[in-house]
Amino acid sequence: MRDDCRLAETKSMSYLVLARKWRPRNFAELVGQEHVRQALVNALDSGRVHHAFLFTGTRGVGKTTIARILAKSLNCERGVSSKPCGECGACREIDEGRFVDLIEVDAASRTKVDDTRELLENVQYLPTRGRYKVYLIDEVHMLSSHSFNALLKTLEEPPPHVKFLLATTDPQKLPVTVLSRCLQFNLKRLPAALIAARLLTILEAEGVAAEPAAVALLSRAADGSLRDALSLLDQMLAYGAGRVTEKDARAMLGTVDRQQVVRLVERLAERDARGLFECIAAIDEFAPDYAQLLDEIAALLQKVALRQAVPGLNEDEIHSTETLTALAAKLAADELQLAFQIAILGRRDLELAPDPRTGIEMTLLRMLAFRPAEASENTQPAGEGRRPASAPDAGTRPAPAPAAATGDWPELLSRLELQGAARQLAGNCQLLERDGNRFRFLLDARAQSLHTRQQEERLARALARLVGAPVTIEIEQGSAGDTPARREEQARDERLEKARAALENDPNVQALRDRFGAVLQPESIKPVG
Repeated sequence: MRDDCRLAETKSMSYLVLARKWRPRNFAELVGQEHVRQALVNALDSGRVHHAFLFTGTRGVGKTTIARILAKSLNCERGVSSKPCGECGACREIDEGRFVDLIEVDAASRTKVDDTRELLENVQYLPTRGRYKVYLIDEVHMLSSHSFNALLKTLEEPPPHVKFLLATTDPQKLPVTVLSRCLQFNLKRLPAALIAARLLTILEAEGVAAEPAAVALLSRAADGSLRDALSLLDQMLAYGAGRVTEKDARAMLGTVDRQQVVRLVERLAERDARGLFECIAAIDEFAPDYAQLLDEIAALLQKVALRQAVPGLNEDEIHSTETLTALAAKLAADELQLAFQIAILGRRDLELAPDPRTGIEMTLLRMLAFRPAEASENTQPAGEGRRPASAPDAGTRPAPAPAAATGDWPELLSRLELQGAARQLAGNCQLLERDGNRFRFLLDARAQSLHTRQQEERLARALARLVGAPVTIEIEQGSAGDTPARREEQARDERLEKARAALENDPNVQALRDRFGAVLQPESIKPVG
């Protein structure tokens, strides 16, 4: 019995987590960061290796992994190259974290200037074991300003045998003087499809069978971090006793069963409010994460929209072709777009709600209450067996809005959440045409300097918030007549003329003129209100 306990203890102590076991050992094994890999490979093979590198990006995307591969490439006993052998003493010691000339520092725990000076005192000495002395400083943004000054002196004139590899999740906190002395590489978040492919490769090598839907859930939950994905996979294997199933993955992650999500969207398509809230009541019994539920709803709506746009799209790992096709037939394309927009805005505002369930219920009610104009006209009143409006024909377009609609631009502008230059741009525009959610404007030539891509995007976002759906805008330049700015200018001029006339006819002003020879200064007159 005692021997069995010792054996179990030995096995548990010898277990290596997947994130460490499957960490890339060379550039060929690196996934998802081709733009960084190509630059470093070319630099190493050409012999043009800079003395300082800065790797930025969110957690778990490979910053320190790339830095260690680079250290190995520089110190491999077979020579500097982009393909370290992985077998020599230097390569093995770097992989095992015991290479004496690779100095790894966690800046979060060494923020004081004395720590940095102590660290850099030995920079001038030649490496003990390898070709280069490599300083790998993780979370470098945590250093104090004095520590940065101490580091800067070394970065300005580094010895030829020293290389600095800096890593950070927050490059905005680094001084410009440090940034300017480093080659900066921004590591991107990894797409869920790439993470899923990597997990499947690892599971196959580990001899573990897995359901594709479970792997897709883990990949999406990792939020762009391969390290987080591997940690979740480790947790999944422990939770499922070595199995990777969709049911276990949803239970572990706290996500709602996909059939529940499908039923919610079906009730939305059928405009069945009672059925919708019965679904929410059933889901609430499992204490779900409602933010994740809104993510699931938005993800399903996006897949249905893709199915409408590209019917022959590849199979989905989570939802069947039959499910997506059926929903695509029930929901009009414009309704899908509006529902998706409401879902992601509801996700953003969920924490402002009195409680999460209230927040999601109001979001779903908003999806029922707001519909595109064409869909609303084709919908029967409540209680008469309403059916979802069919998608419009691909070749048809809604008729342009009548001139009464375009003439309300000043009133519409008054309701927009716009400030500064974007509001000035909108105020100097005349609305020529509104065709559904497409707005065509004529910008007064006097205000053409206000027309920039940034201000145009701000105007489009404000219009989208107001109408509750994505919009497109077109801005032409010319001699605009009836703009809100011109109306305000005319109203201001009229008020000024009335103020001047009132002063000219004021008996007190007349008395001052007659008695003292007072002169009225027209430019000093300002209307009140």
